[in-house]
Amino acid sequence: MRGPRSKALPDRALVNCQYSMATFSTGERKRRPHGDRKSSEMSLHLKQTFEAAILTELFPRSQIDIYVQILQADGGNYCACVNAATLAVIDAGIPLRDYVCASSAGLVEDTALADLSYLEEAAGGPQAALALLPTSGQMALLQLDARLHQDRLGAVLEAAGGACRAVHAVLDCVVREHVRDLTALLGD
Repeated sequence: MRGPRSKALPDRALVNCQYSMATFSTGERKRRPHGDRKSSEMSLHLKQTFEAAILTELFPRSQIDIYVQILQADGGNYCACVNAATLAVIDAGIPLRDYVCASSAGLVEDTALADLSYLEEAAGGPQAALALLPTSGQMALLQLDARLHQDRLGAVLEAAGGACRAVHAVLDCVVREHVRDLTALLGD
């Protein structure tokens, strides 16, 4: 988090997100500039997600920068970014309305699967990425990558929501353990 900025808003903090992929993150060694369309879209999705979760009104005339770089693209890049950035924001001491937990889900041979791998994503079936504030049940972001019939949307959302709640349990456990370790080091 940084102090006063020229682009800063007078009543709340400005959230800035930057997404990038390392050139060695996939099997193909293509040069990926930071400003390509996919990176810009992912940066915008991250910004929208964290603007919904961060209590920006507590930091007027400030800017919160979130930088994420994918080192290995195994599928679910957006979801991995959201979960990692949530831990980083918590570790930085920035107050959130709730944890932001994300998971992908999709249909593979008419079966709803959560946390899709690269191969499952490449299969070409409909996919969804869900960023959830689990305590309140609010969706911070829902992105569908293909057409999905209304009858199957519920199963995909249920799979993604269940995975988000499982991620929330793990993140909460890790954060509580980290706080216990820090308080033990400081001597209670």
